[in-house]
Amino acid sequence: MTNQEVFSFKDELIALRRDFHMYPEVGFELHRTSKLVQEYLENLGLEVKRIAKTGVVALLRGNKPGRTIMLRADMDALNLQELNDTPYRSKIEGIMHACGHDGHTAMLLVAAKILKKHQSELSGNVKFVFQPSEEKFPPGGALPMIEEGVLMDPPVDYAFGIHLWNSLECGKIGLRPGAMMAAADEFRILLKGKGGHGALPHQCKDPIVAACELVLALQTIVSRNIDPLESAVLSVGKIQSGSAFNIIPEYALIEGTTRSLNETVREIIKQQIHRITKGVAIANDLEFEIDHKEGTAVLRNDEFLNQIIVEVAKSVVGEENVVLVPPTMGGEDMSFFLQRVPGVFYLVGSANTERGINKPHHSPYFDIDERALLIGTQMHVETVFRFLRKDDGSLSKSN
Repeated sequence: MTNQEVFSFKDELIALRRDFHMYPEVGFELHRTSKLVQEYLENLGLEVKRIAKTGVVALLRGNKPGRTIMLRADMDALNLQELNDTPYRSKIEGIMHACGHDGHTAMLLVAAKILKKHQSELSGNVKFVFQPSEEKFPPGGALPMIEEGVLMDPPVDYAFGIHLWNSLECGKIGLRPGAMMAAADEFRILLKGKGGHGALPHQCKDPIVAACELVLALQTIVSRNIDPLESAVLSVGKIQSGSAFNIIPEYALIEGTTRSLNETVREIIKQQIHRITKGVAIANDLEFEIDHKEGTAVLRNDEFLNQIIVEVAKSVVGEENVVLVPPTMGGEDMSFFLQRVPGVFYLVGSANTERGINKPHHSPYFDIDERALLIGTQMHVETVFRFLRKDDGSLSKSN
């Protein structure tokens, strides 16, 4: 396939992305988005079904039997008011595609259209997976799709996903073997005290003082309990307590997130949160409750398959534009697919600093250089061609 074949779909790619951008939806409530995706895929003549509420899966069967390759795109937006002044800005108050999922959806749809044209050349199957609720975890959309059989019938051999990435300039592709994105967990601590008048603290059990002490103490988990050569984050994002300046309240609530790149560190952090909270509560004569929710798993790219995608990327953007990216402490539920089947999740640069298109993900000013859509689409197509256009003995299934 040539670049020209993908380039011929440039206007359609941009139109699809902008349509999804103007009408964003969140979580599993992707009714308009899923309807458009389903209709588009059905019009291509693919086998299409709904899964996990508003998820969509389409199957393209090649001319001959072979492996099954899964390509995944997430579809959901964020609860965020867009502040960009563009013709395609969000028309839905308080909701915005600020992470590139509109582009992910458009790229995979057009990739499906191109691959359908080449169906007779394929030995094997392509499963196109359009996932809801990547942003809202738990429960997220990947696990429900897995539980409802998305990796079966036919069984998926390899899984691949793309994320448009504003930390990379458009024209570059970033990959990393092994651990690439973090396990992202959530914790909620409720301190229970005894309220009363602010002028009589000796008659009270003050949860605010304890909460302040606890926030500082929790920072010692990473600095004093985790190997400095390991990667870990503990951030408190919310403290809530009190109703008036002169009242000592009954309760204080602390909420935060933890991130880690291996399961041992993840467990140490969890245990230390409980130990330190218990100690602070006892020292201040308070009761406490802890709710610790496990989020995404560590996202690990298969090293063998990663090297193959590196070669595919070189053929698309040139060797000089394929870069080894550092791991990120962001979470991504593509990790659950990659726990079960080998695969690769990688980054397609979408920034254009000269044009001011370099705002971070989850910013109300987030936007992408839409030329990245062409690169991502071609990566999807070339990946399938690499695995399914011929029976290459070197592509033995990775362990």
